Amino acid sequence: MKTRIIQAFIEETRNNGIKFTMDDLAKRLGISKRTLYENFSSKVDILDSIIDLTIKEFDEQTRLIIDNPEFTLAEKIKKTIVVLPKYNEFYDLRILEQLKRSYPAQWERVNREFNQWDDLKTLLEEGIRTGIIKDINIDLLMKLIIEASNITLDRRFLLGHSITITQSFETIVDVLLNGFMTKKNDECTGT
Repeated sequence: MKTRIIQAFIEETRNNGIKFTMDDLAKRLGISKRTLYENFSSKVDILDSIIDLTIKEFDEQTRLIIDNPEFTLAEKIKKTIVVLPKYNEFYDLRILEQLKRSYPAQWERVNREFNQWDDLKTLLEEGIRTGIIKDINIDLLMKLIIEASNITLDRRFLLGHSITITQSFETIVDVLLNGFMTKKNDECTGT
């Protein structure tokens, strides 16, 4: 039942923004408010559950990638950047702005997690040490990757251009790791 409530919460948020009542949510689910409150004490409780589940799954997926001995360091870096946790559809710029205004504690948690990729930073530092990544400022590199990845939060842009989240991440990673010039770039570089 909790998973069903969380999914309905996400759908309600996607359709109407975050300013709906628990009564609205119970109606969407076709359950009584009592049943809803038996599972979650409030909207904040549901929000916290979504955030907790997202962080937990993100960390678990990242750990599976890092601990996999079959992946090269480059593959681990690429796969870590494109981890898509459960309920990722909840994280949209419009919803995050509403969170910031109406639920600042929850927004702060999400914002902190979106800007703190310690496992990726460790992989990148190893990449610099081993020479597969240029020796550049790691903090600037992390900022570049995080900001580029946050483009995927603009769901209206993606929908408007028929781009899936997976496609957007793949393109971002390809550009970050390989650049956007073709092999015929001699004309541009003068070489």
